[in-house]
Amino acid sequence: MGFGSYRSADWSRLKTSRGINSNSNVNDLFKNKHLDEKYDPLKINLRESRDSEDSPESTPIIISFDDTGSMGYLATEIATNSLNKTVTEIYDKNPVTNPHVMCAAYGNAGDVAPLQVTQFEADIKIVEQLLDLWMVLRGRGDSGDPLIWYFAAKHTSIDSYEKRGKKGFLFTIGDDTIKGSIAGHYIKEIFDDDEYYTKYLAPEEILAMAREKYHVFHIVTKPLNANVYKTWRKLLPDSTALVSSDNISNLYMVIISLMQMVNGQSKEDVINQWPAEVRNEIRNAVCDIKVDPPKNSQAASGAQEEPKKTLLDKLFGN
Repeated sequence: MGFGSYRSADWSRLKTSRGINSNSNVNDLFKNKHLDEKYDPLKINLRESRDSEDSPESTPIIISFDDTGSMGYLATEIATNSLNKTVTEIYDKNPVTNPHVMCAAYGNAGDVAPLQVTQFEADIKIVEQLLDLWMVLRGRGDSGDPLIWYFAAKHTSIDSYEKRGKKGFLFTIGDDTIKGSIAGHYIKEIFDDDEYYTKYLAPEEILAMAREKYHVFHIVTKPLNANVYKTWRKLLPDSTALVSSDNISNLYMVIISLMQMVNGQSKEDVINQWPAEVRNEIRNAVCDIKVDPPKNSQAASGAQEEPKKTLLDKLFGN
């Protein structure tokens, strides 16, 4: 999938037709009250991101978020602001070529709807399909991120990697600690995969699978919670960012910044592109991010600046 392109006018029409505004809440936005089988991984063999005349150098981008507990504010922010801003800023700033965006909502393996995934899309269907998801907003604590990592590793086929050896991007966003190992019978129940039925898959193992073809980042939204942040940094020491729920409208800036850094822009240049009043928040968000810059980039030649010490350095001892 991934035909057409995203237009601001289409977003404006969608907002009008669905009554989306700054006062919309999660119940206003997400009307479905059950899991639609179109987005149920049990019914999906592959999600595909393919090059086309519209997208000759497609870049798959997975934006996934926790839909358990009190995470309605995050789903609302993504639907009303961050998703549209992310796509339009990709076209404005060109951190990647020809974006194909998939959205995913995840809970935990034993939940009523542990994972939902849209298609890879390049036009307004990105948002339309997001709004089709069932926002469960209940379930156990801990984060089910390994479910979308597993799906990305085993159930996506992407031309960027298969044709050009270029990884896609996978962002998980949530406010809780990482879940432990996943029993193989859950892999069967959720994905209909028998390969791991008698095993337990550790998060580290599933993460390694996903990293073969995706740059994987986690964005913590807990307001300066040292335990959650430190737990994630143990697993993703160079790929954990922080966007406080108080500053959740900055989410799209962080996503764009992470893609730019992967593709060779220095951390300071990435921070300084944003309005002065939010630069400190963006600096804190990406302060621990370290990426391997592409060959022949300015960063690879040794020009990348050392990151400055931040508030997080003092709080978390980084």
